[in-house]
Amino acid sequence: MRILYLISEWLIPLLMFYIVGMGLLMKRDVYGDFIRGAKDGLKSVVSVLPTLIGLMIGVGVLRSSGFLEKLGEILGKLAKPLGFPPPLVPLGVVRLFSNSAATGLLLDLYKEYGTDSLIGTAASLMASSTETVFYTMSVYFLAAKVTKTRYTLAGALTATLAGIAASVLLAYFITG
Repeated sequence: MRILYLISEWLIPLLMFYIVGMGLLMKRDVYGDFIRGAKDGLKSVVSVLPTLIGLMIGVGVLRSSGFLEKLGEILGKLAKPLGFPPPLVPLGVVRLFSNSAATGLLLDLYKEYGTDSLIGTAASLMASSTETVFYTMSVYFLAAKVTKTRYTLAGALTATLAGIAASVLLAYFITG
């Protein structure tokens, strides 16, 4: 275990020294390349910022209005006969839009049910095996100027549904 801590402490600094060293060996203007990359990154941030703000405001409004809780109750009633724990439904819905809001819900589930419970275990697995589909699509497609998403949304939602189902099945298996 100690070796993993040692690797994790030294990996980033060694990688940085490697990149700078290779740049110097290849006679590149390492600092100039860094500055140009930082400028490009800031341009991307500025172009994506309105979308990020809109998503954060939208999720905040939905959460504070109680809409997500009501939607969770309705979907929970539909999911309960399938063996899906109803308290996980809001987490699955919010996770599609916002990681920070989903983390808040995850912490609420931990407080209410505990981290080692079926709900806590399934929520942990769900949070780590699903993606913020709408956030990711809006940010990356806007940055890359993609206008036709084709099958991206359907594929991402299918993968998220599979991750949610696998999370619950694994949680049942782990917690007994």
